[in-house]
Amino acid sequence: MRVALHTRVRADRIDAYEAAHRAVPSELTDAIRAAGVTEWTIWRSGRDLFHVVECADYAHLLDHLEKLPVNIEWQARMAELLDVVHDYSAEGAAAGLPTVWQL
Repeated sequence: MRVALHTRVRADRIDAYEAAHRAVPSELTDAIRAAGVTEWTIWRSGRDLFHVVECADYAHLLDHLEKLPVNIEWQARMAELLDVVHDYSAEGAAAGLPTVWQL
């Protein structure tokens, strides 16, 4: 399945956000892959971040990552950089951007 998400980086933290993503811990990327993700891409337009996640089951992905220490640490770090964060709650599993058009 493909899920599109929107988050927003704080205006004064753009450089730190991009630096963090140049050094994502391999333990986290391994856990993301183990949860069924085949691709996760993030684009930035100003402060707006758009994610596209290709995975077997997005709800399973969130459930798998939610309580992992490496993800908890990463999300705490991201919370310092973002105004709109990735939602790991049950509601977050349905929080993907709706498809408007597809070719």
